[in-house]
Amino acid sequence: MIQLPPQGIIFDFDGVLVDTEWAIYRSWVHLYAREGQEISIKTYSPCLGAGYSHWDPAAHLEKLTGKTYDWEKETPMRQAMLEAELETMGLMPGAAELMQWCAEHGVPMTVASSSSRRWVAGWLNKLGIYNQFAGVFTRTDGYPVKPDPALFLAARECMNVPAEHCIIIEDSENGTISAQRAQIPCVAIPNRMTQYSDFSRAQLVLNSLQELLNRFSA
Repeated sequence: MIQLPPQGIIFDFDGVLVDTEWAIYRSWVHLYAREGQEISIKTYSPCLGAGYSHWDPAAHLEKLTGKTYDWEKETPMRQAMLEAELETMGLMPGAAELMQWCAEHGVPMTVASSSSRRWVAGWLNKLGIYNQFAGVFTRTDGYPVKPDPALFLAARECMNVPAEHCIIIEDSENGTISAQRAQIPCVAIPNRMTQYSDFSRAQLVLNSLQELLNRFSA
């Protein structure tokens, strides 16, 4: 059961607020290609919503090539490439409008992400929206990554809103598993990286944040 409009919203970050996942994946595609290898979205998909804790593309590349890489050198180079690609990236369609609706209706918002605080807070500050959230929770704050529910549980507690009156907005299967374990209703909004994932655990699957916002006044 899902309540719309909600009394609190927990946003995932990558792929929900900003379309970062495609650029991250493409940076790995480029590195693999340099080494004469390929990496498909299906192979990479365990990383979506969970970071590299469950499956590591770096270790996979070393296994494929039989080589050991200097990751202290490779990682900053790959990071610079993807950040250059994302330089002009803004919020996902409907995100600004949804956040404005929350501000006008007194609905608290939090962010819960398996990415690092440097990455998530850096983007939120760059976009000028960090202070609109009641809290930001990331793996480098000491929380286990999704599908563990800890990030979502901390985000909900921060808002002090009952679970049944909150919604989580996710784009990955790992995220929907985490939401289910946290016992918080989940809205899944797939993107080009996650469009073929299993979203059966979500209470609602929509095409965009704008479509979700439209449901609030339906």
